[in-house]
Formats: sequence, structure tokens, C-alpha cells
Amino acid sequence: MDATDATDATATLETRELRYFLAVAEELHFGRAAERLGIAQPPLSRAIQQLERRLGVRLLDRDRRGVSLTGAGEVLLHEGRAALDATTAAVRRTRRAGDAGGAGDPGGPRERLVLAVKAGASHELLHKLLDAYAAEPGAAEIEVLPTGMCEQEGMLRDGRADVALMHAPFNSLAGFDSEELMTEGQIAVLPAGHPLAAHRTLSLADVGDVPGLPLARWPRHGTYPPGPGPEIHDQTQLAQLIALGRTVTVLPDSARAWLWAEHAAVPLTDAPPVVTHIAWPAHSRSLAIAALVRTATRL
Repeated sequence: MDATDATDATATLETRELRYFLAVAEELHFGRAAERLGIAQPPLSRAIQQLERRLGVRLLDRDRRGVSLTGAGEVLLHEGRAALDATTAAVRRTRRAGDAGGAGDPGGPRERLVLAVKAGASHELLHKLLDAYAAEPGAAEIEVLPTGMCEQEGMLRDGRADVALMHAPFNSLAGFDSEELMTEGQIAVLPAGHPLAAHRTLSLADVGDVPGLPLARWPRHGTYPPGPGPEIHDQTQLAQLIALGRTVTVLPDSARAWLWAEHAAVPLTDAPPVVTHIAWPAHSRSLAIAALVRTATRL
């Protein structure tokens, strides 16, 4: 395939085809992918074959054992996710801008920014940021979008959020612009009546294998790590299970703000520090995001 052919193939790669391919690549099963997409399996198979012919590469290996990705398929899986996220983000952010089409008029709607934050984290910092930014002339309306563990990154990439508070080392800042806002230690959150709750400090080993009190498991990129602890879906569920003596968790020190009377927080001596950043899409030209970032860095 020469350069002209490659350019033509790329120009005709459609969003629909990307969605079809990503479904198959992620499920590694045409039947499950078709069900996920809400279409029949034969047209899905034909669409993937047509995509392979036009690109001039084999994307999937098919045999009696199932479906697997080729090297080229791995590349399109990675690049296709990014491309589809970018397209989705453009649509969502354009619609938000359209909703505030009269923002230049004194009586018109204000621009709206969606700020993704991990539920329960950086509570005091978030409160100060919202108050300080609201006092700025011409401040945009801020919609706070609470998320689960590590969900801010995906929301920022696909346009569900315009800006996010991210926490290293748990969140990846790759591909974003960011500013560091604060650094804090970590705590073990236990049932208040547990013997470990009486300690002044603990280590990660102390809470990593407590009989009858397994570590809570948060999803990362849609999957839960192995272990005996309960699968956690949201902050309320986590708080309830800790209070009932069913689990223990490790959180940034700022999570103390939402703890219940039935909880105890004990500092961890060897847990890595958590660094909170404000992050936004690279090369953004949004004046509202720039103003929010300036406010955050002055806190």
C-alpha cells in the first residue's frame, strides 16, 4: 500500500467502524460484541473484514479457540480508543458551549465547566477552590461530577469532564496539562472498635492481611484486582461496610472529612504521598479553564 492509498484509507475510517472494531477487540468474541452493539453478528463480521481489506492489514486472528488481536490490531485498539474519545469529547464540549451560546450577553447563560473529582477526596481543597473561583468576575458555572476510583481520567478524555482533580500515583496524567496543588499522606480507615484503631500509626503490612478484615477492592479501568475483599462501587457502600466491620481501606488523609463516627483513621508510615493535581486537556484554549487553574494555583 503506497502513501496515497494509506491516506485514502485513513480518510474513510468511520466512527461507526471504530466502535465496531473496539467492541470486538475488547470482548474478543463476535457474539458478545454484537450483543453489546445491539446488532446481528453477520453484519459485524462483514464490517470488520471490510475494514481489514481497506486498511490492508489483518487486525484479528480467528481460529477454533476464539479471537485474538494481531500486532496491527493492538495498535488500532490503542489509537482507536483515543480517536473515539477525542471525537466524543468534541461533541460533548461543543454542545456545552452551545448551551451557553449567549454567555457574552449580561443576561445570557454562563459558560459551564464540568469538574470531575474523586468522591470524598480533597474535600477542603475543593470547597476552597469553588468559593474562590465563584468570586472571580465572569466566572463560569461549575458542575461538580463525583467519580469513583480512577474514573476522572476517562471522563476528561471523552469529554464528560472539562477539568479534573487527579491524584498521583493513582491517576495517570499522560496526555493532559496539569498543575500540582497539594501533597498529603495516607490513612487506614478501619471500624472504630477494631484493635488496630487504637494504634497511633500503622504500616501497609499491618492492614494488608488482617484476619476477618480484608482490604476493599476498587475497580481500575473497569476491572477489580484479585483478593478476598468486597468489590466497592461507591463511597456510601464503602463507608457502610467499614462501619459494619467488613473491610478496611487506604485513602488520602483529606478523606477524613467524610468519615463517620463508626470509623477510625490511623496514619500510615510507609504509604507513598498522594499529590493532587488539577488537570485539563492538553492545548486547551478555554479561557474559563485557564481562569479556574489560575484560581487553583493561588490557593
